[in-house]
Amino acid sequence: MKMQKEKLQKPDWLKIKLSTEGNFAEIKDMMRSKTLHSVCEEARCPNIYECWSNRTATFMILGDICTRACRFCAVKTGLPTELDLQEPERVAEAAEQMGLQHCVITSVARDDLADGGASIFAASIKAIRARMPFCRVEVLIPDFMGNWDALQVVMDAKPDILNHNIETVERLSDRVRAKAKYKRSIELLKRAKEMNPKIPTKSSIMLGVGEQYEEILQAMDDLRAVDCNILTLGQYLQPTPNHLPIERYVHPDEFAQLKEEGRKRGFRHVESGPLVRSSYHAHEQTDSAEAAESRELTGV
Repeated sequence: MKMQKEKLQKPDWLKIKLSTEGNFAEIKDMMRSKTLHSVCEEARCPNIYECWSNRTATFMILGDICTRACRFCAVKTGLPTELDLQEPERVAEAAEQMGLQHCVITSVARDDLADGGASIFAASIKAIRARMPFCRVEVLIPDFMGNWDALQVVMDAKPDILNHNIETVERLSDRVRAKAKYKRSIELLKRAKEMNPKIPTKSSIMLGVGEQYEEILQAMDDLRAVDCNILTLGQYLQPTPNHLPIERYVHPDEFAQLKEEGRKRGFRHVESGPLVRSSYHAHEQTDSAEAAESRELTGV
C-alpha cells in the first residue's frame, strides 16, 4: 500500500514556477544577517519564491527546533537550546526593513518552556507596534498544551489576528499531529474569542491525508461553533519519504466547492486551493475578512 501511495504523480495544477530573482536573495540575506528563521524555509513552503519575491515572509520565532514531531511537518524536532530575548527586536527590525503592512509571526512548539513561548510572542507584537504602529500583526500560535494563562499573555498583547491551525479533521488528528489534540485546538480558539471578541480568529486544514468530505464539513462546523472567522484550505505535500504519505491530490474544483461551503457557514473569508497555506496572501485574507465584517455590521 505504501508503494502505491508513493507512486502518486503530482498533477499539473501543483507545478510551481521557481524563481530566485528580484527580492528573493535580499530577503534571504536579511534573514541570515539578523539570525532569524522563517517558516517559509523551515517548513519547505511551496510559495516561498512568490512570497519572498513580493517581500513577504512569515517569521518563525523561538528557534528552529520543535519539541514535537508531527508527521506532516518538515521542521526539525529535538530538544531546543535557543531562547533569545532579543529576538523580538530583530523581528521588528526586519519587518521595518521590509516595509511590511501585515506581519505574520509563528513558532516551533516549545513544550520545554513553562509558557510555551507566549511571552516572546507578546514581546514580538509589542516590538513591531513600537516601530510600525500601522502594521497589522498576525500570530500563528501553538496550543501551549492547554495553558490558558499563556494564551492570555498573547491576547493581552492584542494581535490583529489570532491564528491556530487544527490541521486536519478530528478522526485523523492523533495520527497526523504530535501531542496536539483536536478538541484542545477548538477550545483554544473558543477561549481566544472569549478573551477578546474583537480579535478575529483563523484556522487551517490541509487536505489529502485521508479525510472524508463530510469530515471536512464537520471541521468547518466545529470552527464556526467557536466563531472562527477565517479559514484556509490547502493540499498536503509530503516533505520527505519519512513523513506522512499523500492519500490523494485534491482537485481545484473540490477546493472551489469547499470554499463555497465555508462561505455558506459564515466564515468572513475562505482561502481554498492546492497551494494555499495558512499565511499565504495573509494580507489579502484579512482585508477580505474586514470587508465582510463591515458588510455584516452595515447590512450592505
